[in-house]
Amino acid sequence: MTDETAPATPEIPAHWKRNVTLFLSGQTVSLFGSMIVQYVVMWWVTFETQSGLAVALYAVAAFLPQGVVSIFGGVLADRMNRKVLVMLADGTIAAVTLVLALLMLNGITDLWIILLAVAVRSVGAGVQTPAVQAMIPQIAPPDQLMRVNGFFQTIQSAMALLAPAAAGAVFGIFGIVPAFFIDVVTAVIGILLLAMVVVPTLDRVAEKASTYREDLVEGMHYIWHHRIVRWLLVVFAIIFLLTVAPSFVTPLLIARTFGTEVWMVTVLEIAFSIGMLLGGVLVSTVLAKVSRIGLIIVSSFAFAVFTIALGLSPNLWVFYAFMFLFGLGVPLFSAPFMTLVQETVDPDKHGRVFSYVGIVMALATPIGMSVFGPLADVISVQALLIAGGVATVIVIVVALLLPSGRAAVAAAQATQKAAEAADAEPKAGTDQAGA
Repeated sequence: MTDETAPATPEIPAHWKRNVTLFLSGQTVSLFGSMIVQYVVMWWVTFETQSGLAVALYAVAAFLPQGVVSIFGGVLADRMNRKVLVMLADGTIAAVTLVLALLMLNGITDLWIILLAVAVRSVGAGVQTPAVQAMIPQIAPPDQLMRVNGFFQTIQSAMALLAPAAAGAVFGIFGIVPAFFIDVVTAVIGILLLAMVVVPTLDRVAEKASTYREDLVEGMHYIWHHRIVRWLLVVFAIIFLLTVAPSFVTPLLIARTFGTEVWMVTVLEIAFSIGMLLGGVLVSTVLAKVSRIGLIIVSSFAFAVFTIALGLSPNLWVFYAFMFLFGLGVPLFSAPFMTLVQETVDPDKHGRVFSYVGIVMALATPIGMSVFGPLADVISVQALLIAGGVATVIVIVVALLLPSGRAAVAAAQATQKAAEAADAEPKAGTDQAGA
């Protein structure tokens, strides 16, 4: 299939609203427990070791395995029943977390054991994430994909707002081990809710006609020759390298410029999370029918402008305002990005395509930080933010002017129009029948 050909629409199970509600509820509960553990372990490593190297090792253990495994997780998502795969991955993560909790209860707190458990959890996420994203088009009608992705983004934003507070309360009062038991309980609840979701098995999964290696090669070939997906992945990588990675050093800017009080960095995270939450609401409601590619382009330039503005902020409250706007732009980019990929890619290749998205997400930030982090000790963070924003504007403009960029934008617009026209046909037929 070429990228000009619309993919076959998967058969959506009856009672899709019930399916989507159960799916999102399960993912919400599971995500909440996982994020609590993420914060608690990061803080524990920081406080116990007070070592920059240890924190760096934690970041590698948390992100690198997911990036490496995502490509294989994507193939599995296209070869197996995706619901079963997500349940297995979630269960494995919970089992590893339970073992770590029992070890620490018995006084075994070696750093290498903690990092090993974090790495195994990251491997599980590398398997689980592509399958979760690929499952959404199987349970939601095509005309509701943007809304569902928007709701999912809203949930993730809400968890980003609530999880740090919950993690701080649990860690501060009870310590690290209870957070692990919370994650195990939430994982079990998430698995039980997902078990009630009806997810059809893809035809190619039932047939199993190809080998694992053939699927892997086919996925790479498909992405390389799919102009929309290829261009979107390049833009995605640029955003993460030039704007998202530098944003990770904003707490350092606050400490150097405005002060070292804890409330200052806390408000920073809250402003960003509230922005994400509001952006998710907008995408799932008033912006649900807006051009996917248009939102992606506008939000890309917005990231660049807000990054520059962060570097030019004259005081702390202006800095918070632009961080809020930066967070607001995240769902305006990610939800239409995911929706456009889901709409333009063959259903039996969703897992492999989303695995590459996971690789970009997992690796681009550490790669960017390996450059911007050391530079922040040589030049000011403000200068880094301004340089990253300016570079983003230049690269996005070039990407849009290139023939491949223009072709990708035109193809994306045509795909959305075709999907909207196909969705309108059954309604028109129903209206005529009623008349």
